[in-house]
Amino acid sequence: MKTFPVVEVSGSAFEMGVQHGQQAAPIIQRYLAWIDRLSGKPRALLQQNAMRFLPHIKQLSPAYLDEVMGLAEGAGITLSDAMLCQARAEAARQWEGGCTAFAITRDGTQDGNPLAGQNQDLESEYEDVAIVLKVRPSDGRPRAAMFTFAGQLGYAGMNQHGVANFVNALYNFKWQPGLPTYPARRALLEQRSVGACVELLKRHRTCSALNLVLADGAGRIADVEVRPEGVALFADDDASRRLHTNHYVTPAFAKFEDGTLPDSKPRLERVRALVRKHWGRITVDVMKEILADHDGGDGAICRHGATNMHSISGYIAEPARGRLHVRRGHGCTGTWTVHAV
Repeated sequence: MKTFPVVEVSGSAFEMGVQHGQQAAPIIQRYLAWIDRLSGKPRALLQQNAMRFLPHIKQLSPAYLDEVMGLAEGAGITLSDAMLCQARAEAARQWEGGCTAFAITRDGTQDGNPLAGQNQDLESEYEDVAIVLKVRPSDGRPRAAMFTFAGQLGYAGMNQHGVANFVNALYNFKWQPGLPTYPARRALLEQRSVGACVELLKRHRTCSALNLVLADGAGRIADVEVRPEGVALFADDDASRRLHTNHYVTPAFAKFEDGTLPDSKPRLERVRALVRKHWGRITVDVMKEILADHDGGDGAICRHGATNMHSISGYIAEPARGRLHVRRGHGCTGTWTVHAV
């Protein structure tokens, strides 16, 4: 397939979960099997670990938990398996991912509209369990479109207010009780502004570390490094852009950087150089070319297996226009599809 399957759901939280489960049941089973294989841990242990996050998810959003229960019913799986889809990395205690993320205000674009997005760098098998999920809740929460994995209710995407979130994995942290990242990212897609997203991240501590690049339809952008201890905002070298890869760059958290991904710093310098080169003339097509870059040596943006990372997908959000571009495959050879939110 050249594009990811699209799953569209609407109604109450429970109804959306049921519809998701019914439409994606075979892919959900493949996702669970991939989690087993990737972690090397018994399913019973993974289920037990995942269920420990249920109180944290309920505290964040009872509606999210209702959707998880609907997912279990629709896909014909246990609640513990449905919970495992929401806490894959946390249940396995295995953190992975590369990624090069960006947010650019209207100052840097050719048409005066902001852009945000990323390359998603993971093991290649993830491509086979991925979907585009479109949600239309009937309870007042906003519509949203996201790239995610079958059965996982939150990941990269954008809502009807143009609020978009993209992510970089960060490393060298101690697992602590807290919120899994995927439910947190779905909660971000229920906000109306970048400011509301930052406040949500301050209120709900995560159990792991990551960086979030944020944008909204009013043209605001932000970058937030998140650890179990708290959050730190990254100002970057220009207020009109936020560029981030997989190492800590905020003064508050730089002391934790241990070089887990050696290509992270070269990739950041490379994407900075490419964005500066095209500044004021950046378009969706220019960003597609940047995400396909192979000329940066160790800092090449499009990854083909270094440290077992492949650019399996990419995303470009147009927050002011309500369009989310999703690519299946590497930046240099993949197929882009545009989704209205």
